[in-house]
Amino acid sequence: MNAEKVMGDGAQNDVGPVPASLPLNHRFITPEKAVKTISDMAIWEKSEAYMEYTGFIVTLNEAIKGKPLSVDCKVSENVMKIMDMLEKINKLIDEFPPIEQPQRFGNAAFKDWLTKVKSITTVMLQETLDLKLHLAIPEIKIYLEESFGNATRIDYGTGHEMSFVMFLCCLYKIGALQAEDNVATVFMIFNKYINIARTLQKTYRMEPAGSHGVWSLDDYQFIPFIWGSSQLIDQPKIYPPAKFLEDDIIDKYADEYMFLSCIKYIKEVKTGPFAEHSNQLWSISAVGSWQKINQGLIKMYKKEVLNKFPVIQHVLFGSLLPIRRFPITH
Repeated sequence: MNAEKVMGDGAQNDVGPVPASLPLNHRFITPEKAVKTISDMAIWEKSEAYMEYTGFIVTLNEAIKGKPLSVDCKVSENVMKIMDMLEKINKLIDEFPPIEQPQRFGNAAFKDWLTKVKSITTVMLQETLDLKLHLAIPEIKIYLEESFGNATRIDYGTGHEMSFVMFLCCLYKIGALQAEDNVATVFMIFNKYINIARTLQKTYRMEPAGSHGVWSLDDYQFIPFIWGSSQLIDQPKIYPPAKFLEDDIIDKYADEYMFLSCIKYIKEVKTGPFAEHSNQLWSISAVGSWQKINQGLIKMYKKEVLNKFPVIQHVLFGSLLPIRRFPITH
């Protein structure tokens, strides 16, 4: 990590003080890759970034337990500003329609769309965030820019999804989002992001990044299954869990529960028997409770995504999500 890449410090800047949620001498830095070899995975698994990230997922998982997407929750001004920013990103897709090209997958228009997004993220975040948080933009914008897919390979996968969740985590760390925003962060911001990701996948025929094929939950996403299964805990309408395979249940509740929205999307983009193209989900349907499914998915996520070098080698570490070892308190 090159700590000299300082994006600002509390002592000397004309933008304002460092966010109150951070130490006065906090220095923002450009996030960089730090897991370069398989042996570096041990450093990652004991890092502050790992603990912060997994803790963040579990905290939001708890906040939305048993709640439908339409639940009445607090919607702060900052949440609305982030939603407006995501809508601008979403509308840009219309400006870059797919081009005529010989190959079936990976439409080259995606590169132009992503180049445009990256050219305006700084300005969009300046419009979205309070002036006192602007020092953090050069650090956090990288996570946002990496959330939508890879321009060279024109692919998308769990690493890109992870980058967006890290972006959300950073927004909490700088104080742009608060604990009272937890439900809205998942049900509004993250849900909006997932819908943008699906539009990109379909519009530009994006390849799955590092797909396990039928042995993974989904070619593209994982976290909506975790948070989506938490929504269904103690939810009598979709119980036993095997009901999530029934078309009438999917049609009725896909707009209320992220898990069912995921299943609906899979059924739209894949053909053939569900048990064949989505074997893991088929197996999950036999588990007796949503609580067990939710706990199992968190374990599976750590094992199949967070403990896999091909994913973590692309993760970026900065001052907010550092690679340094998590402090052990006695």
